[in-house]
Amino acid sequence: MITPALYEAAARLLADILDNPGAADARMDRFFRAQPRLGPSERGLIAEIVYGSLRHYRLLGALAASREPRIVTAAWLAAFEGYNARQLGQLGVARPENLVAACRGDRTDYPFAVTASLPDWLAARLAGLLPAAELVAASAALLEPAPLDVRCNTLKTDRSTLQEALAASGHDLAPTPWSPWGLRRAARASLFRTVEFAAGHFEVQDEGSQLIAPLMEPRRGERIIDYCAGAGGKTLHLSALLGNSGTLYAFDTSQKRLDRLRERAARAGCDNIRIQTLGAGHDGRLKRLYGKIDRVLVDAPCSGTGTLRRSPDAKWRLTEDRVATLAREACEILRHAARLVRPGGRLVYATCSLLREENEDVVAAFLTEHPDYSTVDTRDILTRRGIPLPHNAPEAGPGLRLWPHRHGTDGFFAQALQRS
Repeated sequence: MITPALYEAAARLLADILDNPGAADARMDRFFRAQPRLGPSERGLIAEIVYGSLRHYRLLGALAASREPRIVTAAWLAAFEGYNARQLGQLGVARPENLVAACRGDRTDYPFAVTASLPDWLAARLAGLLPAAELVAASAALLEPAPLDVRCNTLKTDRSTLQEALAASGHDLAPTPWSPWGLRRAARASLFRTVEFAAGHFEVQDEGSQLIAPLMEPRRGERIIDYCAGAGGKTLHLSALLGNSGTLYAFDTSQKRLDRLRERAARAGCDNIRIQTLGAGHDGRLKRLYGKIDRVLVDAPCSGTGTLRRSPDAKWRLTEDRVATLAREACEILRHAARLVRPGGRLVYATCSLLREENEDVVAAFLTEHPDYSTVDTRDILTRRGIPLPHNAPEAGPGLRLWPHRHGTDGFFAQALQRS
């Protein structure tokens, strides 16, 4: 059982996340740095309460008839941790009997958006994407904490060797079902402190993300661009698939993210990466590369609705207008990136969004404007790469759609495009 002080700290942290901009993990780090007396177990307990409250925030608010952070956190304890009225009363919760009765009462009369703890507009989008029989499973999967996935760096080791080494350090991970490079642990673990991490033998990367780079089908010696590289998770994977050969350009508009990529690339032993910060919008420095690149990856900035298991606060910040803006920006980014691809080359568009307007609609608009491009069936590509992924969403057509409830990964979309 938590103490009153930890309960109050969790409520303060939840209020801070809900009331201020910035991702929950960043605000949580800032909060804990300001509380140096909290030990690891205490921080873990606070984080569990806060993330649980964020995941189920709308349902908890409905059950408790309040969205006040102290009441929401108490509702989480009653609804999901089994706290009774006496225990809540010891934490200073007012009228705990009423709260416990409400949290353990019938929920069948609540609308889907409430039980799924989604904004109305996002619940409607989800309902429009999936068969009715899958809605409950899909929403339930989005409410579950994500497992810890890592990708073996094949430049330095192989999956079975890495698995054995981590097990010897007390970290038991199992092979991921789809990615031949992945290992998974259901619970969080301090893998960053392992010798294997320091030696660059793995990177933390969701299994779904590990299936994007293979869609490029990179060949040794080629010139490849990761157009929106960010901190470089997929860049590092491409480098490994290339066997450190060829030239791999990593572009992004964020210097901070690319600095992180430099650190990761050095640790991973990736020597074929050239990093360049781009200006916002069209960057004229890229003209020298027009029509000369074998393969280009556009991992476009998006709503992140496929990663709600990891970032549950995102759904309370996101709006329909923001999604529309992101979709327009993705269209523009894809247009610029397409100029880089040589005739006969490949362009892969990917997001970690569940929403059609950021995925299939962007690809459809691009193909209308670019008749020299055509789609390539992503299932065929993955099969050629030794990843015969079953249960691909039939609604995705030739594109790849990954769902937490179908594949156990974060939600991803990807479409491979070939230039004639």
